Amino acid sequence: MSDMDYTRKFKVNLDKDQEIKVILSSVYNSLKEKGYNPINQIVGYILSEDPTYITNHNSARTLIRQLDRDELLQVLLKSYLDEK
Repeated sequence: MSDMDYTRKFKVNLDKDQEIKVILSSVYNSLKEKGYNPINQIVGYILSEDPTYITNHNSARTLIRQLDRDELLQVLLKSYLDEK
């Protein structure tokens, strides 16, 4: 069997989860301070990976680019489903 026949497991450690939450909260607040709809802007960034969806205010663009998009999506999904 080749490596492609196995399902890979993806796991983010708890420290990374917390870091993602802190960065995402900071980016959200920066977008809100500048008068943007933070949810729309963050969704635009996640879908396109275009950093221009995120303001430079408070270095938000630099912060969000530190995050791996797959890890970000995993934390968001996990948080959403855990709250249901």
